[in-house]
Amino acid sequence: MNAFEYRVPRALDEALTVLREYGEDARVVAGGTALVTMMRQQLVRPGCLVSLRDVQGLDRIEAVNGALRLGALVTHREAEVSLLVRERLPVLAETFRRVATIRIRHMATVGGALAHADPNQDPPVTLLALGARVEIRGAGGRRELSLGEFFRDYYETALVPGELVTAVTVPLLSASSGATFLKFLPRSADDYATVAVAATVALEPDGERCREARIALGSVGVTPLRARVAEALLSGQRLGESVLRAVGEAAKGEVDPLSDHRGSAEYKREMTAVMVGRALTQAWEAARRSARGTL
Repeated sequence: MNAFEYRVPRALDEALTVLREYGEDARVVAGGTALVTMMRQQLVRPGCLVSLRDVQGLDRIEAVNGALRLGALVTHREAEVSLLVRERLPVLAETFRRVATIRIRHMATVGGALAHADPNQDPPVTLLALGARVEIRGAGGRRELSLGEFFRDYYETALVPGELVTAVTVPLLSASSGATFLKFLPRSADDYATVAVAATVALEPDGERCREARIALGSVGVTPLRARVAEALLSGQRLGESVLRAVGEAAKGEVDPLSDHRGSAEYKREMTAVMVGRALTQAWEAARRSARGTL
């Protein structure tokens, strides 16, 4: 790797000062699971690494105003085993459990993974389906973006030099709602998915017809994406094979996968339809169970 300065600030304002000082030549590092690999491959050559490991207050998981707030330094493993996450948003805990290996999950951080913007990651898919928002701090102060606004392109986010992710806020599911995360991977269980799907379904008061649905997809585009055309087909519908087929076909038309060693582009499109159907079925059943508990 190239030579670089290494700064270890203890406060957020101190970290932002260092980022302003080095500008585009600075990179933030937390777990380092992605950045260090990229540096070794000479894909990035920062003049300064700014470690956030000692910055206070970025490692908390909190319940706030009908949502969960995960600080940027919360590790994947901490999110996976958190009682708060498992009780309030079990689909999110399950998603983090599916990431890579336990060694990686002990190091990789929530904020670092979002800033890395790899479209093959698992957590952004579920976070997108749940309507998560990203908290950002920089010289201009604090701002907040939906996850859909945050991801811009392949490994590209809305962050500008001098900014960093401080947290992600995830709304809790409403009553009579269900959610699921599925990933299809024909290789090892710790690999990236060929296709990943997260779905949420909220039911009407009758406990059968869909009031609102969200379908998020990963590994089939330059960013995680919402299948909005497919979602629109579900409004007012009951669960059935014809509905699932139509929604799956619509989802196929919304993805733009690349061919690679995990499958051809056409294979990924076909698996998108299959996995969307499976995810919606599971989310719908979870919503029915929730409705029975609240009716």
